[in-house]
Amino acid sequence: MTNKFVLAALSATMFIPAAAQAQRLQPATVAVVDTDRIARDCTACRSAATQLQSQEATLRTRAQALQTSLQTARTPIEQSVAALNGKQPDAALQARITAYQTQERNAQQELQSGQQRLQSTQANVNQQIGARLSTIVGTVAAARGASIAVSKDATLFAAANVDVTAEVLAQLNTQLPAVSVTPLPQAARPQGR
Repeated sequence: MTNKFVLAALSATMFIPAAAQAQRLQPATVAVVDTDRIARDCTACRSAATQLQSQEATLRTRAQALQTSLQTARTPIEQSVAALNGKQPDAALQARITAYQTQERNAQQELQSGQQRLQSTQANVNQQIGARLSTIVGTVAAARGASIAVSKDATLFAAANVDVTAEVLAQLNTQLPAVSVTPLPQAARPQGR
């Protein structure tokens, strides 16, 4: 009986190396992409960045104008309330206070809406560039025989011959010369916005 057990154990171990070899992966060939350079140098990226900066500047200017308007409206109301020396405001002053509060609420809503629109636009730009970039990186990596592509900033060292950034950038500029710098369509917006 012991011989049968030993023979069974030996025969079982003979199949383990074959099974382990079948599960071995081929060595990975890596391609490296400098995503910072892509973001800085791609034609669509630069154009979109300029437009987004302009939209952001417009929003900042509007915020300053609203702040100035609110301050101008608030100062006389504060002076009128201070002159009451703790007494209750009359109906006319109360109406001015209520109108100011409404103006302040509307300004906050306008700025919040503008900020959400700007964030949605940035997300839309990133989505368009990211989708095309992913496809191009896959194509270039496969053409170069790479089984994986990593961002240069995620590596400690990479030989120059594995860097495919120039090819990726050239194809991205050709295939995606511009992007839509508009907010995401309503259906594509993340929840809570």
